Amino acid sequence: MEEQSTLSEHPEHPALPPKRSLNKRTKRKIWLYSILGVVILIASIAAYYIYSIYSFADKIYVNPIHNQPSPVTATDGTIPTPLAIIEPPEWSGDERINILLLGGDSRGVKSNAKPRSDTMMLVSIDPVTKSTHLFSLLRDTYVKIPQHGSNRLNAAITVGGPLLAMDTVHNLLDLPIHYYVYTDFEGFISLIDELGGIDFEVDKNMKRTDNRDDPRYNIKLEKGMQHLDGLTSLQYVRYRSDAMSDFARSDRQRKFLTAIADKLQQTTSLLKLPQLLNGIAPYIETSIPPSDLIKLARLGMKLDTSSLAGIQIPPSGAFKNEIINGMDVLVIEPEKIKSYVQEQLAS
Repeated sequence: MEEQSTLSEHPEHPALPPKRSLNKRTKRKIWLYSILGVVILIASIAAYYIYSIYSFADKIYVNPIHNQPSPVTATDGTIPTPLAIIEPPEWSGDERINILLLGGDSRGVKSNAKPRSDTMMLVSIDPVTKSTHLFSLLRDTYVKIPQHGSNRLNAAITVGGPLLAMDTVHNLLDLPIHYYVYTDFEGFISLIDELGGIDFEVDKNMKRTDNRDDPRYNIKLEKGMQHLDGLTSLQYVRYRSDAMSDFARSDRQRKFLTAIADKLQQTTSLLKLPQLLNGIAPYIETSIPPSDLIKLARLGMKLDTSSLAGIQIPPSGAFKNEIINGMDVLVIEPEKIKSYVQEQLAS
């Protein structure tokens, strides 16, 4: 009996004390702190993105009041004739918005030199239906430029800046033009490079050399699927040395712009958004106020770019090729163009 008592009092493997489980209050605190940490992280990232967008919008914004056309200088040496102040229409946020895209060869949009318009497009967006129409405006279209007589369409920006180009396009299409966005070659190159390039099907072999231009802008592309960086993308959208000249080029530009829009909507591109905006800001100028740019950014992510409608202005068969004052131009019937635009928007 004594032996059994001794063994029971001094066991070889004494029992471990029971584990103390976390009480419900402690568990609840851990979950709350974890959720709070995630919320703070998400809020911090969101704040950084919002700050990046506002900072970008502020850098590229040019108040239209400070960007009016210069007075017309009289040939007889008298005082220049002041031009009427151009006041673009206001956008309410729920009506169709029309934005003029201008691409030129100013090699630095922030300089005082007048840009040369190489590309003109109009993006028309319906915020309600989320539908988008992309009009390619052929630069040789012969139009009336307010207070400057008649000339090629791309002359408007040269003689009066982006606002006069907006006013000219408004008269041509009979559409309110709310804003413009201008970028030069270097801005386009920077945008594509910041996106990591674009995978794109080049429709033909392209080769063009201009001894008057910087050799880096010479064109040399091969037909087939390519991964285009900024410089080769610029070569693709500028190529016009084929039978259809500007007509074929405008079609290629619309297709490539759709590819850019698709890439911008990808998650990987969104993650790089602050870096992308910072990279392209020095090469872009716009009349879109920062507050409206934020609205447009949110709207842009909801647009169905796969069904983006591309339209050429003037359309085939709606113009005559003529030579006026030594210029090869496209002579149109203005009322037919306006009716055609309305038909496209209604489709």
